[in-house]
Amino acid sequence: MGGMKKILVAEDDLVSQQVLAMRLEINDFEVVAVADGEEALNKAKQEKPDLVILDLMLPKISGFEVCRMLKFDDDCKNIPIIILSSLSSQQEREKAIQNGADEYFIKPFDLDLLIKKIRDMITA
Repeated sequence: MGGMKKILVAEDDLVSQQVLAMRLEINDFEVVAVADGEEALNKAKQEKPDLVILDLMLPKISGFEVCRMLKFDDDCKNIPIIILSSLSSQQEREKAIQNGADEYFIKPFDLDLLIKKIRDMITA
């Protein structure tokens, strides 16, 4: 079955990472999970996922930086990026969007809504 969409999940909270990965897998997505920004960048370049889910508060390289670096990378710049963050200010949201994020979810978020948004973004 070559039709599975691949999602890179970058989340340093392992419980959140596992819950998210599990829900995505149940919904027929292939998941590559990483726990820091450096790994997120490397995996994105290796795996060329269909979509990236990015926590902002990542060790080594922040989500903002990862976002920006991916958007400057010719191979990765068209990959949609969804930010998940406990930072809820308008300022953080704008900074994420300026750095290339396509969507911004504030934690705690509705998983069903997130799955729906992912489907909308990568099956369009």
